[in-house]
Amino acid sequence: MTLEEISKTIEAEVLVGQDSLKTEVKIGCASDLMSDVLAFAKPDAILLTGLANRQVIYTANVADIHAICFIRGKEPDEKTLKLAEQKGIVLMTTRLPMFVSCGRLFKNGLTGLGYLDISKRNDQR
Repeated sequence: MTLEEISKTIEAEVLVGQDSLKTEVKIGCASDLMSDVLAFAKPDAILLTGLANRQVIYTANVADIHAICFIRGKEPDEKTLKLAEQKGIVLMTTRLPMFVSCGRLFKNGLTGLGYLDISKRNDQR
C-alpha cells in the first residue's frame, strides 16, 4: 500500500513528506510504547501512534520506519516536524482513533506486525 493510499484510507493530512507519497509500505505498526516499536517493528512500516513528540521520530529512525501517522487529531510541534523532515520521515495526522485507523488499513490490505508470522505458523500445521 502506498502512503498516498494510506492517507486516503484513514483520511489523514500529510504534514511532512508530501513528495514521498508514492512510497510503498509493507506493514502497519500501532503503539504508544516506543519500547514495543523498537522490539517488534519491521522496516518499511508505518507507525500509528497517539504520541506526537520528538522521541517518536528518533524511535522511527532507529527502527527504519519511514512514515508516522498521529491518531485522534494529534499534531506535533514545529521542532518535531523539522526533525522528521531532516530524517526523511513522512508525518501524517488523522482524526480517527487508532482502532478505526488500523481496521481500515487492514481491511484495505495492509497487514500488521506478527500477522505474517502467525499466518506462516498456521500454514505449517
